[in-house]
Amino acid sequence: MTLSLTFQALSDKTRRQILELLKKKDLAVNEIAVNFDITLPSLSHHLNTLKNANLVTTRRKGQQIIYSLNLSVFEEISKDLYNFFKKND
Repeated sequence: MTLSLTFQALSDKTRRQILELLKKKDLAVNEIAVNFDITLPSLSHHLNTLKNANLVTTRRKGQQIIYSLNLSVFEEISKDLYNFFKKND
C-alpha cells in the first residue's frame, strides 16, 4: 500500500465522514447511506476508494455487505508519519 493512495482517499470530506461513522461501529451500506445526501452510486464510489486504500474492510452478512475500519492501516500510517517527522540526531 502506498501513502499516496491513503492520502488521496483521506482528502475527501465525505470519505472522512464515513470513517468517522465506522469508528463507532461496523455498518452496512444502507446504514452509512442514511447519513449522507448523495446517490448510492456516489456512496459506492467513496466506499470503493476507501477499500482500495485498505482503510476499510468488508464482509458479507446475508444479503448485506458490512464495512469495518481497518485499524492496522492507520497504525502503519502513524508509524510512517512518525518516522518521517522524527529528528535524526
